[in-house]
Order: sequence, then C-alpha cells, then structure tokens
Amino acid sequence: MWKMKGINGLIFAIFVVGLWIQICCGQNISRGSFPKGFVFGTASSAYQYEGAVKEDGRGPTIWDTFAHTFGKILDFSNADVANDQYHLYSEDIKLMKDMGMDAYRFSIAWSRIYPNGTGEINQAGINHYNNLINALLANGIEPYVTIYHWDLPQSLEDRYLGWLNPQIIKDFAVYAETCFNEFGDRVKYWITFNEPHTSAVQGYDVGLQAPNRCSILLRAFCRAGNSATEPYIVAHNILLSHAAVVDIYKKKYQPNQRGSIGITLDSFWYEPATNSSDDIQATQRAIDFNLGWFIEPLTLGDYPSSMKTRVGSRLPIFSKIQSNQVKGSFDFIGINHYTTWYASVNKTNIIGVLLNDSLADSGASTLPFKNAKPISERANSVWLYIVPHGIRNLMNHIKQKYGNPLVLITENGMDDGNPPFQSIKDAIKDEKRIKYHNDYLTNLLAAIKEDGCNVKGYFVWSLLDNWEWGAGYSSRFGLYYVDYNDKLKRYAKNSVKWFKNFLSS
Repeated sequence: MWKMKGINGLIFAIFVVGLWIQICCGQNISRGSFPKGFVFGTASSAYQYEGAVKEDGRGPTIWDTFAHTFGKILDFSNADVANDQYHLYSEDIKLMKDMGMDAYRFSIAWSRIYPNGTGEINQAGINHYNNLINALLANGIEPYVTIYHWDLPQSLEDRYLGWLNPQIIKDFAVYAETCFNEFGDRVKYWITFNEPHTSAVQGYDVGLQAPNRCSILLRAFCRAGNSATEPYIVAHNILLSHAAVVDIYKKKYQPNQRGSIGITLDSFWYEPATNSSDDIQATQRAIDFNLGWFIEPLTLGDYPSSMKTRVGSRLPIFSKIQSNQVKGSFDFIGINHYTTWYASVNKTNIIGVLLNDSLADSGASTLPFKNAKPISERANSVWLYIVPHGIRNLMNHIKQKYGNPLVLITENGMDDGNPPFQSIKDAIKDEKRIKYHNDYLTNLLAAIKEDGCNVKGYFVWSLLDNWEWGAGYSSRFGLYYVDYNDKLKRYAKNSVKWFKNFLSS
C-alpha cells in the first residue's frame, strides 16, 4: 500500500477529507465562489444566548415576563440560563475562529446598559460588552452589533406601554447613543432593530410573543391590546426610532468612527398559489405587508400604496419631515430569510372580521401548502419549509423594486427537533442542515453573480442551539449542539465540518 509521510501526507489527507465532504454532502461551492470581501458569520441575540438574567445589574425585560407566564412557551422553559454565553463567550469565540468565520452578529441587552430603560448607566453591562467586543477582535472576528433584538426593558412597558408611546423614540435614542459612545471606536457595523415586522405582528397582533397584546376575541391569549391598530403604531414608532438613531450616528459618530449602520428586516418569499390575476395581486400584497411595510419607508419615504388603501385611517402618517428623515436612513439593509409560502386571494375575510386582525388587511391568505401538498420538505418548525430558490427571488425583488441597496443576509438557517431520547451522536448528524445551507448559498450566489444583486454578507442562524422564543428548547438551529443536561457543553455537528471546509476552500 502506497504511503505518504510528513507534510505531503498531511496535505493529501486534507485533500481526501475535503473531497469526501464534497461528495457526501453535495458541496460544489466555497468561500472562493463568492466575491472578494464577502462576509461570512454566525448570528445570535442577547436574550436567546446570554442567560445570567439577574447578574451584574441587568434589569428585567418584557421577554423575562412573558417566558415566566404560564403556558406561553411550548416546553414551559425560560431563558434564565439559555446558553450562558454571558460567561462562556470566550469558548464560543474559539468555536467561530476554528470554523473560519469572519464575523459575529450579536445583540446588546438594553437592560444591561440601562436596567430601568433610562437613568443611570450600569457600568457592569458596559464592561461585559467591552470584554466581548475586545475578545472578538483579538481573534480576528468582526462584531456586528444589533442594538435592539426584542428585549425591551420591562420598566418602559410598565411606565408608558413601550413601543406604543412616542416617548420610546427619545429613550431608544439615548440608549443607542450610549452604545455608539462606549463601543463605536471598535464596532463598525450597527443594526438598529431586528425584525420590526415580527415585533409588531407577533407581539401586538396575535399576542404570541412579548408583550403579549391582541384584540378582545383573542383574550384567551392576551390581557389587553387592539390587533387592528397597535401593530401599525408600534411599527411606526420603530421606524421613527430607527431614523432618529441613524441621524445621530451619521452626524455625530460616523465621521470619526467610520462605521456603517442599517436595520434588519424579516421576509418570507411568497409565490402565487395559481396563475390567476387575483392570486398574483394577492402575492404582491402579501409581500407589501411583510417586507414592503418597512423597506418602502426606508427607500421611498412612505408605506406601500396597498397598505394605505387597505388599512386606511388606522395606518399612521409620516409628516414631510419624518418621511425625509426615514427615507435613505441606512447604509445597508439586513434581511432575515428562511422560507417561502404560497399566497392566494382572501375574498371572504371572515376570520379578519371576527378577530379585527391586521393580518387580514392584506386580503391575502398565505400558507406553506396548496391542495394539501406542502411547498417542499419541512424543517422542524411548523412554518419553516425548505425552498432554496426563494432567497434568489427575494434578492431580485429587492434589487428591481428598491434600487439594489446593499444587503446583508443577517439570518438564514433551519432547525431540527429535540427528541428527548435522541443521543448526541445521532443529533450531530445534520445532513439536512448541510444541504439547506449549500442550496440556499448556491441560490444566493446566483443572485449575486448572475443577476447582479448587491449582497455582501451571510450570517448563519445560529452558532449554537439556543432558547428559540416561543418554542423554548424544543427547536435546535445551531451548528453546535448544546447539551442542556450536562453543563451546556458544545458539540460540533457535521455542519460545522462542512462550513469549515467551505470557508477554507
């Protein structure tokens, strides 16, 4: 048998392993396939990762309240410990570095900086994020910081109903400016908000997320709210808060700190259920009421015409000054994209009338199946169907309708379940996840190289299995398996090996 020794043998072994991964897992793209300077990273959020909810002066948030309310979380869990990244961040940074990731997107917990939302700064919180940022940079990993990822300080909710009150614009601006002042010398990429659409709809329309507000016919789920008006008010205040903070950053900090600032929007892609003109028009409205709700004010200065027509007086109005401030208030747009659904016209609207529900305002029914047949294979989550070409279609839509702005894919990924008796050995065999990322990245690459879409980064959701909001620990999105029964030990899934090979090629 032919043997190779020394460095030649090592090179040959690496080649064989790489070839095996490509053959067995279908990898035919790599980092080198993407344009020079394209950024690859992983993503997280403070509430889902940090834990340590009562340490070092952190104040309570609306998600602490929600998670500790009986029946709100699928597996009755909470994020008091989560992945304990508050203490284990050094270990996790080593995992990122070993994979070859360029960047880490994480969020700052508002209530660690201002435990009561306003008032005195909590120095322990500042110290923690300074340590995290410095450790990332020391390991060659660029921090991408989300200023708000859903975890509003509970005190602001108690004081004036949080995002429903225009006072939030001033308080958020003070908090954000504190972040720029304390961390902006090293943080060069800022994201003001994560998924304002999800915050507005899930928190204030259907009440499935904090702060758990919805209309009277949904009172079994919520104690207060108005699903027909509150989502629009919240969205409006978030957009104005975003614009105010971007204005502060660009005028006071960007000239010296030389960073970039944007916002992250979530968007499904939607395909017409049939070729009928009614379904095609309903599909456009579904996109308008998801992505367009936020990206049109940012790029064009106002809400989509379909929203203004169908929502009417319930939709807040931008003054001319506000419109000018919101329009163009970004250096980049972050997009969180996971899945594609069908859309069809909703002619009866019975559910919307009964529930007085803003979701029905679009006049579109959106489902992941038609004629009882799913659009594609499903991941673990009931909403997450694997449709790789959707990301290419979405990027082209943004290019064609909104002037091809600079886009970062700030989240993309899929989850497995968490069967109680599954071994770790079996859980780390995540070939479906490998195929998911390979196929979505292949379509993203086509959008960039063949279609000319202006996309410069891709962040995997998520580095680790984590506390997945209403699903608790029943959903595993991580590249690394977290053993919640054994001191939160991290285990590399097969997808880690895939990404390591992808990023080193």
